[in-house]
Amino acid sequence: LHCVQIRSKAAGGGPHIVPQYRQYPQVTKNQKLQAEILSSTMWFWMLWHFWHSSDDVLGHFAWPDASQWTDEELGIPADDEE
Repeated sequence: LHCVQIRSKAAGGGPHIVPQYRQYPQVTKNQKLQAEILSSTMWFWMLWHFWHSSDDVLGHFAWPDASQWTDEELGIPADDEE
């Protein structure tokens, strides 16, 4: 019995949330704060790394200049074809 009490304290010791059928779970203010901090940290990490190393997503090559492509390369038929 003593081991069970120690484990429950080590598991956080917070309020036990009883599941309710077809109802939203009741979330504490502390859980909301932790969720906001975690999601803010995640978005900061993603946007920071996208800004500073966007080549990982967009590629490491120069974008082609589409104005230099020929009609044939673009799939446009010649004017004299019908």
